[in-house]
Amino acid sequence: MKLYFSPNSPYVRKCLVVAHELGLSSRIELLAGVAHPVNRDASLVAINPLGKIPALVTDEGVALYDSRVICEYLDALGGNRLFPAAGAARWSALTLQSLADGMLDAALLARYETAVRPEAFRWNEWTAGQIDKLHTSMAALQDMLAAGTLDARVDVGTLAVGCALWYLDLRYADLNWRDRYPALAAWNAVISQRPSMQSTWSV
Repeated sequence: MKLYFSPNSPYVRKCLVVAHELGLSSRIELLAGVAHPVNRDASLVAINPLGKIPALVTDEGVALYDSRVICEYLDALGGNRLFPAAGAARWSALTLQSLADGMLDAALLARYETAVRPEAFRWNEWTAGQIDKLHTSMAALQDMLAAGTLDARVDVGTLAVGCALWYLDLRYADLNWRDRYPALAAWNAVISQRPSMQSTWSV
């Protein structure tokens, strides 16, 4: 399989963490992909018309995107261990993954606003609104911890949250989220020690 890759993409990281958990890392070849919102990578667009990463080309030559589809495909190859099959556990894992992906959407939109958009066209209130989504999401995760609905289990939802928090450390260290959300910080300290979460990748 071939995965279009950037080392700083949290969505790519989620796919690679899932592959590592499932013992599939050695079956994936990483290909550099530049997913820029303006200067689009023609080679990537040829695989994913949205021009976004991750995009996976299966052994059969089928292109899959986005990270949620890729992770579920990898889970099917690896024995269906990270996506609960049915019932409350499934909906909990999928909803948690959506929350984590939404955090990443907000973080990336804020980063594009400050790092890519020309300064004259930046909208500070827009950026503040995206950052507020991060805070309301982390507050919700703290509430889940208090209620016992977020725990030490390992599934696509908890791994996605771990990847989202990894990205905040990478790009938003000034948020100091650990001080504001100590229970979440303690939870993350455990999941971040998993070999899959400790791994790094390069092309």
